[in-house]
Amino acid sequence: MRLFVGLELPWDLRQRIALLAGAGIPGARWVPPENYHITLRFIGETPRYEAEEIDRTLAALKSPAFELTLGGIGTFAKARRSHSLWLGVERTEKLERLQAKIEAALQRCGLEPERRRFQPHLTLARLDGTSEAKLAAFVQAHNLFRAGPVPAEHFTLFSSILGKDRPVYTAEAEYALEAPMA
Repeated sequence: MRLFVGLELPWDLRQRIALLAGAGIPGARWVPPENYHITLRFIGETPRYEAEEIDRTLAALKSPAFELTLGGIGTFAKARRSHSLWLGVERTEKLERLQAKIEAALQRCGLEPERRRFQPHLTLARLDGTSEAKLAAFVQAHNLFRAGPVPAEHFTLFSSILGKDRPVYTAEAEYALEAPMA
């Protein structure tokens, strides 16, 4: 199984975000709204017995619910060529703490530490041969997009099947975050 841990977004917000996708950026492969998520930790190919251990470990985590704010558009680049277009997620102490707890739990399961620094975002499009000028114009035109507060009441263990057109994500397990004390 190919696994990752992420935060799902409400469907109405996904539809609003999907309005950002469109023409004007040749070479952009837009992520469909059903695949929008915020990755907390990519795990990768995992044998079933290890997936079961990961599930048990994640189910034991305790962390408070919180709210997210999304905003700002940017790109990830390698060798000065943009490869992903993203919608930013505001860093908060509770989001950072949840991600750190997940990382520590997965390392206790025997996974190697994540090499990349956690940068919360939602991928809007994958880019291949995209005009940097058109990309810059898109970022500038949409950079004031904001959404929130968005409740984060659970996190999810997803499986991913890479397809010819796009990956298919399946929620394998959801783990509730603790409601704030009244």
